[in-house]
Amino acid sequence: MTRIPLCSATFVLILLLAACSGFETRPSAIDAFVAGDYHYYRWNNKPLDNTNNSNDPIYAMDPILREQLTQELQSKGYSLDPQKAEFTVDYVYAERLRLGERSGDVSNLGTMPGAIPNRNLDQASIDNAYALGGVKETSNIGILFRDIESNAEVWRVVITKIIENTNLNEQSHIQRKVKKAIKLGLKDLPHSS
Repeated sequence: MTRIPLCSATFVLILLLAACSGFETRPSAIDAFVAGDYHYYRWNNKPLDNTNNSNDPIYAMDPILREQLTQELQSKGYSLDPQKAEFTVDYVYAERLRLGERSGDVSNLGTMPGAIPNRNLDQASIDNAYALGGVKETSNIGILFRDIESNAEVWRVVITKIIENTNLNEQSHIQRKVKKAIKLGLKDLPHSS
């Protein structure tokens, strides 16, 4: 009897953790892509070659993004074939800054001074207000599909994540995050028929 509620509780926890992945996706409408009935794609640009040994993060991201996009597209039935390609795949990677929430929008903090009876501010609320009130660094991936014949955009998605630890640049950590981001970003993409 206790196994069923425990399994149910575990399943609900897993769903909640998946929903709180920290990624924000902004996909465009999928109608134009579906209407194209695509099966084959090619990359719009060649892989980046770091001939000058630059520390720019794009050189570390390029092979990871290409690998993860290829894997996710193949899992949905699309084939990488430059000769038969019907659409192109391109991406834009950029780190940006985003202004956080105003402290007045957070918890029980007000922006106007005043006395409120029986209402004490706890330190956690104050810390949350400071944490949400600052500028946040984000990592952004824009994925763009274009029809080869018309060169018209048929679908795009922008994936954004607030960077919690800018000093963590381990390849395996980046790969896990990019894999999760690509899977989430392409979740609405239909399977190839």
